[in-house]
Amino acid sequence: MKVEIINDNPVCVKLQGRLDTTAAIEVAPDFQNLGTYASGHMVIDCSELEYISSSGLRLLLALRKEAAAKGGKLQIRNMSDDIQHIFKITGFTSLFEILPE
Repeated sequence: MKVEIINDNPVCVKLQGRLDTTAAIEVAPDFQNLGTYASGHMVIDCSELEYISSSGLRLLLALRKEAAAKGGKLQIRNMSDDIQHIFKITGFTSLFEILPE
């Protein structure tokens, strides 16, 4: 699992690989570091995200809550059909602003 931060306006965070339970533990510090951008505009790019578990969803939810608390904006884009399905069945589509491809 790789988390790549691209410092543009907005800040783009590219997720690559499988965000399963083991990977979520490994990248949790990366997500905590994203909190420094939480007061601005962040876009999570899922074009190379192959899978997301409940642990990965928790990381995204924590980042969303931090952005909301700091007056920031968090959007998600480029989700595969499988990732979209996971967001739908967990109710996360109503929690996040999902950009069209």
